[in-house]
Amino acid sequence: MAAIDWDVVSNDDVVKALEEYDRLGPEQFFAEHGFAPATTYELSWSKRRYPPKAILGVAYELATGKRLSSADFEGGKTGAVKVLTAMGFLVQPIGG
Repeated sequence: MAAIDWDVVSNDDVVKALEEYDRLGPEQFFAEHGFAPATTYELSWSKRRYPPKAILGVAYELATGKRLSSADFEGGKTGAVKVLTAMGFLVQPIGG
């Protein structure tokens, strides 16, 4: 698995992914982008909760035009959670 350059993803890309999640709803968002609901962590934004890995994957696609599959990167604290937290987003354990 090649290292992914997350530096190309801006906060605006993440916000656009969040807005797309809201617009499509979870089922259609997952169907269109090939991700699954979060199981361990959730991203909190604007008083709502989102699946961090799916949001980051779609943000990467918005930034680069390249689609990542769920298998292309980690979602947990060493992956999507770490990247999103470093960008200033609040990501916490589900139910935490």
